[in-house]
Amino acid sequence: MAVIKNVAITGASGALGKPILKVLIQSNKFNITVLTRSTSTSTSKPSFPSTVTVLPVDFTSVASLTSALQSQKIDAVVSVVGTEGLEGQRLVIDAAVAAGVKRFLPSEFGSDLSNPVTKTLPVFGYKVATAAHLEAAAAQNPDFTYTYVRNGAFLDWGLEHNFLLDTASGKPTIFDGGNQLFSATTLESIGHAVVAVLGKFEETKNRAVYIQDLQTSQNRLLELAKKIAPEKTWEPVPAETATILQSSNEKLAKGEITGEVMVGYIIVSLFGKGYGGKMEKTDNELLGLKEKTEEELEAILKKYIK
Repeated sequence: MAVIKNVAITGASGALGKPILKVLIQSNKFNITVLTRSTSTSTSKPSFPSTVTVLPVDFTSVASLTSALQSQKIDAVVSVVGTEGLEGQRLVIDAAVAAGVKRFLPSEFGSDLSNPVTKTLPVFGYKVATAAHLEAAAAQNPDFTYTYVRNGAFLDWGLEHNFLLDTASGKPTIFDGGNQLFSATTLESIGHAVVAVLGKFEETKNRAVYIQDLQTSQNRLLELAKKIAPEKTWEPVPAETATILQSSNEKLAKGEITGEVMVGYIIVSLFGKGYGGKMEKTDNELLGLKEKTEEELEAILKKYIK
């Protein structure tokens, strides 16, 4: 059985990359290499702990990526790139195959792209294309494997940024009546899932793993918010995901490829009926992940209500 010891991570300075890197380091199980963009012109370069190796690479060059992965004898690549890096993942995959990498975790984290309706949403186009390329590479190279981590909504991030429930204004948009259950996971729990996937090589080979901290609804979050801040004025605004979908489609048809349009599709994937926002099965037990209690959910929400 393959043992994962040397791990490379891309996108380690992002909103999800940071907590995943932190948990990887805390596990004390891996030699970690952070791949950074050698072509970056940013004056504020992210700093990483001294316990990791930082390698600048040219993400447009398979040769540069392959050399970097080979130099550290990388066993697994964890890709946590943001939207701007999704298209370039196929080059990292090609380099991983060339370098003899055993496992690749693409930047999948989120919605269930095995759902036939969800995968047609334009916001997931690059992820669907990456998956096709990844699966073809694994089919042609039996020693190269992959795992998708699907975790539903980002629980803490989604509350902090008023995405799951707008607590800042007190006027949260409530979709489709607000009773639709959806799966949600904290960024830290996603990090623990990544560590567990790398430790359970055979059990997680060439498949998706599904994780959640809990299932909740917008109305339940609103109830908790009212309990936490009864003095605040709460004025929920009803909306329909069908209307959001139509609006995003119309704008996209006019060539408006904007954040607003793409966020609309994400809202539909999360709250829309039939899009698999609520997981029917999870791999929590396999990966040793406990679900969070209602009390823990309330404590998380409390942190973000001002």
